[in-house]
Amino acid sequence: MNQLIQEWVIDQARQNPSATAILWKEQRITYGDLDAASNRLANHLRSLGASKGDRVGFCIPKSPEAVIAMLGVLKADCAYVPIDVECPASRVRKVIEACEPICILGSYQSRKLLSEVFVDGFASDTILGCLENEPIDIPGIGCRFTLVDLDQQSAAPRQFECCRDDLAHILFTSGSTGTPKGVMITHANVIHYVNWTVRYFGMTSTDRVSGHAPLHFDLSTQDTYAAFAAGCELHPVPPEVNLVPHKLAAFIRDRKLTQWFSVPSILNYLCKFDAVEQADFPHLKRLMWCGEVLPTPTLIYFMNKLPQVEFTNLYGPTEATIASSFYTVPKCPRNETDQIPIGTPCDGEELLVLDDQKLPAPIGQTGDLYISGVGLSPGYWKDREKTDSVFVQDPRTIELRRIYRTGDLARLGDDGLVYYTGRADTQIKSRGYRIELGEIETALNTIELLDESAVVAIDTDGFENKAICCAWVPKPGSDLTIAEIRKQLGSSVPRYMIPQHWLSFERLPKNANGKIHRPQLREQFTAEFGPSQLEPATR
Repeated sequence: MNQLIQEWVIDQARQNPSATAILWKEQRITYGDLDAASNRLANHLRSLGASKGDRVGFCIPKSPEAVIAMLGVLKADCAYVPIDVECPASRVRKVIEACEPICILGSYQSRKLLSEVFVDGFASDTILGCLENEPIDIPGIGCRFTLVDLDQQSAAPRQFECCRDDLAHILFTSGSTGTPKGVMITHANVIHYVNWTVRYFGMTSTDRVSGHAPLHFDLSTQDTYAAFAAGCELHPVPPEVNLVPHKLAAFIRDRKLTQWFSVPSILNYLCKFDAVEQADFPHLKRLMWCGEVLPTPTLIYFMNKLPQVEFTNLYGPTEATIASSFYTVPKCPRNETDQIPIGTPCDGEELLVLDDQKLPAPIGQTGDLYISGVGLSPGYWKDREKTDSVFVQDPRTIELRRIYRTGDLARLGDDGLVYYTGRADTQIKSRGYRIELGEIETALNTIELLDESAVVAIDTDGFENKAICCAWVPKPGSDLTIAEIRKQLGSSVPRYMIPQHWLSFERLPKNANGKIHRPQLREQFTAEFGPSQLEPATR
């Protein structure tokens, strides 16, 4: 059994070096190519002083170069940190401040963002490299190497110093205080999950797997490494195709994909525009979703259109490595109101529905959902307090054993399956992104002409699954506009966190305790726009 996740590519390169690993637009990358290129990057990083446990960030759009970055960093015995190329510079700076990378790998497409990040001497000792032939000269930091330099490096493999329990990557998610949280994921976490995935879904070298999720999102970990473990083809979805329903359907059809994995909102989008033909995608064998609830009407649409496909609901937070439970739908639901369970635990995992006393909740009663098992992250990067607040002692044993409090609510059904019933806090998922509403409010509080604001989320049948709504009060005498708020907010949070709907108030409603009356705000947004209109104003 492999000890490190990069060894899947090494094994495939030894066994069948000419097999296709990645098909990106018209570019074909073989396993031999991928292994050699990542070896060169690993050797170059070590020559620059990288050592075991160092962090290396990459700010590269989805591409073969981004995958080479991931593998090269791992082969250098370092941990990679994916950076969203669409994030505002202020957020990227927080990520860099937190993880202190020895090196950042960039590309021409991230040049503008990196120029905004590295100003005023910020992190000026960080090494910047460009995984393209031409350098991206960033003022204040320069560019130390390009692909031309890597081509001069040896492609010989290294002896690895890391073990299964060492850090493989850090994924930064939304934090309620405005500071992103870095979830640490080990090699063992990924290996346990990917081995289950390949085994359960029966993946083989003949599969052609989608790569829809961005590489800073943990769904991409399954796409990438399950494909490599099975020795099959990974087909990353280009950004120009991502949100155009008929182009997306054509991509699945033309690439003859056998496996599709995405957040439900993408499936909602395809359904809404009726982009799937009857008996479409004849090569597709399995369709999976994770990250949020898939509306049952959407599932019915796909199961009727694609009778040959197996449909599986996966559930799990980043802190438990991609997914912790699964449910393969045995037959098409009869009613649009039928609830799809999150199912049963993956191998080595356990779902616990506990009451306020941390005792098992009775069957049918909603409780707090906890996870235990092989997927649990070691915790949050350099944040012991936050780690200890959610990774808690298992109440069933006196031995040192952790369980993770997901913040989700669930119930155990009479059928022995677990059903998700909602969130216990202000965290939501929209388009598969995990979003802390408090982070948006923290950013809004920095806008000078804004007197008061509150952010709530409303359920919607539309693409977003949740509509983010902002109630705001301008300072007396100011001429603040929604357009100006959106512009200023966009410098602090990613685009997907900017509210879609806005209502201005003279003062926000308060409850008896003097706190903002959020249920009333939700009612007002629903009354103002109506459930059918609570969808994004722009796409």
